[in-house]
Amino acid sequence: MSFSLLMRLAVLMVVGLLMVQAVEAADREKLLNEPGVYGTFAAFRFDADWAKQDQATRIAQLTILRGVVEQHREKLAIDTYLLRGLSDQADLLFRIHATELRESQQFLLDLQGSLFGKHLMSSTVFSGLTKKANYVPGMQDNLKTELKVSSEPGPKPYVIVIPIRKDAAWWSLPQEQRAAMMQEHTEAALPYHKTVKRKLYHATGLDDLDFITYFETSRLEDFQSLVLALEKVKEYRHNRRFGHPTLLGTVRSLDEIIEVLAQ
Repeated sequence: MSFSLLMRLAVLMVVGLLMVQAVEAADREKLLNEPGVYGTFAAFRFDADWAKQDQATRIAQLTILRGVVEQHREKLAIDTYLLRGLSDQADLLFRIHATELRESQQFLLDLQGSLFGKHLMSSTVFSGLTKKANYVPGMQDNLKTELKVSSEPGPKPYVIVIPIRKDAAWWSLPQEQRAAMMQEHTEAALPYHKTVKRKLYHATGLDDLDFITYFETSRLEDFQSLVLALEKVKEYRHNRRFGHPTLLGTVRSLDEIIEVLAQ
């Protein structure tokens, strides 16, 4: 390796380390669990030049990635996922929670403007808003109780993200008719409540979507059975879009992401 290349790598690593500031992290639990929080999903593919770089260069640029993420942890909860090998849509996924959507935007601008980000090709970005759970009117108390039961403890390594858009007929239906169909939806999904963790984001008006559904599970067979069960209910007929893309990957810490991408 030439002296000039060594110097360039050293500079890159120093810059990346300087970006890692000792800031107080955002209240992650609050951002993940309270209503009124924006969730942004940003999936990326690597360009052809990423794999052509030597390992030392990739490591230096991944140090920049760490710096950008740490720089924004004061206001954001940022989760990372590896899609490579399981999804043809993208290699990498970021899920970002923020009280202000412009903070998520700034993170993505800084990420894509960095030396690491120059190798990222945007695959898809969509945003939604969390809301307080709104139970179907007339839902039986035993169903409400079962829905409040937490999912089984233990790691859930798989993540699935499915954007959904309803047809115009759905929004034109009387409230009581929609409520009845959503109760049927809930009853069909309930057997998988403990093994498939679910989070819903409302996207109407923020994106060309109505909902973003996020799932974590250790049992992909249960998730598949859940989707098959939901395809049989009346409410499913009003899905104009279900997926396209469906993002499938694994939950990985930033350290794990860096280790994989450095290879």
